Amino acid sequence: MRNRFLMVCLGFCLIAPAAWSADEAAHAHSKVKQVDVEQVDKLRAHKTNVVLDVRSEKEFKAGHIPGAMNLDVADPDFDAKAAKLDRSKTYITHCVIGHRSAKACEKLTAAGFTNILDFSSGLRAWEKAGKPVEK
Repeated sequence: MRNRFLMVCLGFCLIAPAAWSADEAAHAHSKVKQVDVEQVDKLRAHKTNVVLDVRSEKEFKAGHIPGAMNLDVADPDFDAKAAKLDRSKTYITHCVIGHRSAKACEKLTAAGFTNILDFSSGLRAWEKAGKPVEK
């Protein structure tokens, strides 16, 4: 009986931090406003806004939203490169369908960025809407 109790306690100690971490990440992302294709199209025209494409460099070169900046969220140096971004700007993150942009939003929020928007529909929705793509 005592061994079972110890195993349950040990299991909780191993699982709980991961659950808290996932909850914190979800909470950080919930603070980020979602934007749609038309909003992105209007916002990208302002110099204070930056479309931040968080896909790989290869994907970016194959086609991206005109004027977008590439910062691969899977790059081991993502955090260091993000730290050099101008914090006075608003960053509109996107990828293809939203998974990597959500991850980028979490990382940017954790780094103290407050002006972040998530275009979670991503490049796929952009292209489907007939918006321009730059290569």
